[in-house]
Amino acid sequence: MLRLYTLFIYIIAAAATLHAQERRVQNRPYTDLRPFHLGIVVGTNVQDLEFDNVGPQTLTLQDGTQMPSLVTTDQHNWDIGFNVGVLGELRISQYFAFRMAPQLYFGTRNITFYNHNRQGPTGAPLQEKQSMKTVYIGGNLDFIYAAQRFNNHRPYIMAGIAPMMNLSSKSSDYVQLKKSDVFLEVGLGCDFYLPFFKLRPELKFMYGLSNCLDNSRLATMNDEVALPYAASVSKAHSKMVVLSFYFE
Repeated sequence: MLRLYTLFIYIIAAAATLHAQERRVQNRPYTDLRPFHLGIVVGTNVQDLEFDNVGPQTLTLQDGTQMPSLVTTDQHNWDIGFNVGVLGELRISQYFAFRMAPQLYFGTRNITFYNHNRQGPTGAPLQEKQSMKTVYIGGNLDFIYAAQRFNNHRPYIMAGIAPMMNLSSKSSDYVQLKKSDVFLEVGLGCDFYLPFFKLRPELKFMYGLSNCLDNSRLATMNDEVALPYAASVSKAHSKMVVLSFYFE
């Protein structure tokens, strides 16, 4: 995945140096003059969770029993997911555009819990793992600032927000996420004008603005095995790195 992102950066850098080349015949010369146009988007992503660990604490069960706990939590691995959606882009001026891109984001977060009150055979903290499958549906709202087109290339930068709805959760998960979140997103890309359509590869970073952790069930949880893991974190923020390909 890292190699794919690095290749994308090289492509953008190469496009930025094309001003030194001679002028060529332009493909689809009037496509950017349309006031509004539609397209589709497919891509790949990696998802991360940034945790605030509680640290040492004393937990109280519903029967009044107290138990000491020290569990630290981290996401130990990143699996590649994918995203798919549609887009509608409104031309504001020669250089600015506003884009709406409803999308579905599929991904997996692999979380590890280190229980320092219990040791494994080697004396290290006992580990518990959780594989969290996520499906987000979001309505991305972005402003795009593009450079002047040269030949069949046009680099740009973008920024916007993406309200998200989390469609997946399991009651057996130690860590559960809220049903809604709002992401800030920034990125860069380049338009490639091909004979029959415009291709737009784009790399962006998305950061959740709110605490996405759902701890509402802790007040009623009486499972002394699951409680230390569920109560180990106080906050969480979602992050995503997304490589998308827009076809217009």
